[in-house]
Amino acid sequence: MSDINSTSRPRVITEEEVRQGIELLFFAYRDFTAEPDAILARYGFGRAHHRVIHFVGRHPQMTVSELLAILRITKQSLSRVLGQLVRQEFIFQQPGSHDRRQRLLELTSKGRDLERQLSEPQRARIADAYRQAGPQALEGFRHVMLGIVADEEDRRRFGHLPSEKH
Repeated sequence: MSDINSTSRPRVITEEEVRQGIELLFFAYRDFTAEPDAILARYGFGRAHHRVIHFVGRHPQMTVSELLAILRITKQSLSRVLGQLVRQEFIFQQPGSHDRRQRLLELTSKGRDLERQLSEPQRARIADAYRQAGPQALEGFRHVMLGIVADEEDRRRFGHLPSEKH
């Protein structure tokens, strides 16, 4: 007969499991970014450009300040990348309606097309992995990823914190 309390005891995570998790993240990130990197290279862009395009595409009319808060890069770094994307007409910026000092960002049709090209292989890769893993694994993956995200506000963007019960 099994111990009724055995399910309530947390399983000990081994050092090897943690190291494998780290290694898996490296391999997954390498493969996750490979196809978009090749597309970006054709434009002379890098991963910073991809992140800007992604977040502006996901949050049209976001302010430069909001983008800086998400990316956690210097104004100077963002200015270089954003300036290039604006000059090449991938992103349109306009002053805020209430505060003219604000710059609201939005993808142009050219930017939306590039965003689709970049995210299509990533969406396919994630969707396929989700299908293969099943719904319980998907929720587990979500909890693990949210647990890795250090900032509580960033975790809240996704609806709940890993420690919350459903």
